[in-house]
Amino acid sequence: MSDTTPSWGIEPVPERLRVLGTVDLLLLWTNLGISLLVLVAAAYLGLSLRQALLATVVGGLIGNTMLGVAAFIGADARVPAMVLQRAPLGQRGSYLATGLNVLQCLGWSVFEITIIALAAGALSQRLFGVHIVWVWKLCFGALGLVLALLGPIGFVRRFVRKIGIWAVAASIAYLAVWIVRHGDLGRLWQAGGHGGSFWLGVDLVIALTVSWVPLVADYTRFARAPRSAFIGAGLGYLLPTLFQFGFGAVLVLSHPAIAGPTDVLTTVAAGGVGSVLALLALTVDETDEAFANIYSTAVSLQNWFPRASQRLLIVGVATLATAISLGVNLTQYQQFLLLLGAFFVPLFGVLLADWLSAGRHYTPEHIFGGPAWRPGMIGAWLVGFALYEWIAQTQGLGFWSRWLSRLHPANGGVGASLPSFAVSFVLALGVAAAREARRARHAPA
Repeated sequence: MSDTTPSWGIEPVPERLRVLGTVDLLLLWTNLGISLLVLVAAAYLGLSLRQALLATVVGGLIGNTMLGVAAFIGADARVPAMVLQRAPLGQRGSYLATGLNVLQCLGWSVFEITIIALAAGALSQRLFGVHIVWVWKLCFGALGLVLALLGPIGFVRRFVRKIGIWAVAASIAYLAVWIVRHGDLGRLWQAGGHGGSFWLGVDLVIALTVSWVPLVADYTRFARAPRSAFIGAGLGYLLPTLFQFGFGAVLVLSHPAIAGPTDVLTTVAAGGVGSVLALLALTVDETDEAFANIYSTAVSLQNWFPRASQRLLIVGVATLATAISLGVNLTQYQQFLLLLGAFFVPLFGVLLADWLSAGRHYTPEHIFGGPAWRPGMIGAWLVGFALYEWIAQTQGLGFWSRWLSRLHPANGGVGASLPSFAVSFVLALGVAAAREARRARHAPA
């Protein structure tokens, strides 16, 4: 294993491997931010164009600030994101967050392999009249495996700089022109919405961004400096967020029949030569999300099994995700996003509060030398989760959803993200203050 493609475990990354600068991280997170799955998320908003754009800006600024700060903390501590959770939640308490993150990363891996295969299938149908999606799932599952084995440094240097950034530029340019040409902006600007909730739209934008918070340190631990990580992740992901939700709102309002990524692919594929090139660029670009989720699933599992081979875990995760994608076509994910927001927005509040209480710097002792459990911090996280769920009313969770619906859910306000973050943050600050007070009382004179 070379320094170009290091397979680094849960220990702090050594200085010789802290080689990703601001430009590297900007390119990485801009690539990770461009996705067909995000482009059609605006279909779930039900807002007017004006409301959708405002919700995008508000949610983008809030969510990407959280992402940037999490990237900063990860670069400062130099450990993977789930290992970082040992500091606030405890050594074994971090296993709770790890399990949730493994599930979300695996789910996203299935989403991404599916949408890449659908894009490739639409392209092969357009060119050759052959629609063999299952073959493409196998091919792109294998490609995601190969990219994940490169690791963050190898991925940025061998794929993003040489291929990925050009695919991103091509797909953004084509989609922007195509969407504007096929949309009546003047009419849409004056039209109303369809009864959607502004703050639900903000929550969706935040949730999409914050879903990367439990992954971001897996990559920024290789950053040269925390400042580079903050700018690279926060700004790099903000730009595609604004583009995709903004232009996505124009797209879905101009084409009411579009309700998911498959509909976008079908619509784009109906064009001329330019559509073929756009589909090719989108297919290539989408592979970086598959890489990230396969890689981060394996790295998260190392918090449970630190001695396990990272390469072996990557192979296992890629194989499992590909196998699941062959059996299901997951492309609808609004409730999935809200559930991620419910778990990870308050979790970030707890992490931030604990990090601030530690003097804005985690030492190896904070991360590897703490107790097995920190029940107060876990409690603060769960209170934030319950508040988010009560406000957002995530559907499809059986008894939990039915029970919450009978508790007179809040209407209006400022959505679910900000209240749940604030409650968990304040409670965690209180828990940290009480912990420091106990230490002071028991310290030797």
